Amino acid sequence: MTSPNPVPDRMLTRIGGLLRKAEATDNEHEAEAFLAAAQRLATKSSIDLAVARAHVTGRGRRSGPTQRVIAIGEPGKKGLRTYVQLFVAIAAANDVRCDVARTSTQVYAFGFESDIDTCEALYASLLVQMVRASDHYIKSGRYRTATVEKVIEEQKWGRRVRRRVEVPAAPVTARLNFQMAFAARVGNRLAEVKSEVETEAVTSETAPEAATGTALALRDKQVALTDYYRTASQARGTWRGPQASAGHSAGARRAGDLAGRAARLGTAAELDAPRGQLAEGGS
Repeated sequence: MTSPNPVPDRMLTRIGGLLRKAEATDNEHEAEAFLAAAQRLATKSSIDLAVARAHVTGRGRRSGPTQRVIAIGEPGKKGLRTYVQLFVAIAAANDVRCDVARTSTQVYAFGFESDIDTCEALYASLLVQMVRASDHYIKSGRYRTATVEKVIEEQKWGRRVRRRVEVPAAPVTARLNFQMAFAARVGNRLAEVKSEVETEAVTSETAPEAATGTALALRDKQVALTDYYRTASQARGTWRGPQASAGHSAGARRAGDLAGRAARLGTAAELDAPRGQLAEGGS
């Protein structure tokens, strides 16, 4: 038996079609359905491949995890850390581990080929949506009601005193806070869908041995990924995520979180449609 191949091009085409529909619509409920369908399709495919790999005998050769460099942006470009945060959040929901370059210009993705392919497809779409949503927020002027807490120093009674004050959020600060909240919210939603699909895959099996086999295949996949990451990663320390060095803006965070909720992830009817219907718009 030969080793299972990565996600077929046809599957990625279906995922891409759903993501393009999510990008194109202004209806948050449609975006919810399309994005949820894309993640559910990706997770189901990943489970199928994990089970297939578990059945490869000694005569065959199991496909293992690999490493891929993901380009995030050019050195010096502003906002790269929030872009990285978005990719890392997507990766966490698709069984991919990440190391991040100090410059935030690259991410080193560790995982199975099919899962990394899925992450790249989701990232390309969600980055467009995140940037578009943050641009709309800034251009609307709503960020002007957001404030940032800053510490200022002043002379009082002959000595230097520090106090906290609320000041209007600068556009760059508002944008960074917005995107950080957007990425966090979308990552949580994708993770919820992944968990739901994996639970369904195990509990829906009618035969106890089939359910056990699926659970073991998923466990074996995680063990293989963990072992590979420990061997291949050269990271020194842990990436702690982006920090809005200019200040924390609660108002911008709320706006970004709400924008992330526009892709609310639930059960999508599109996923259960015939495959021919899923492929529509994906070519």
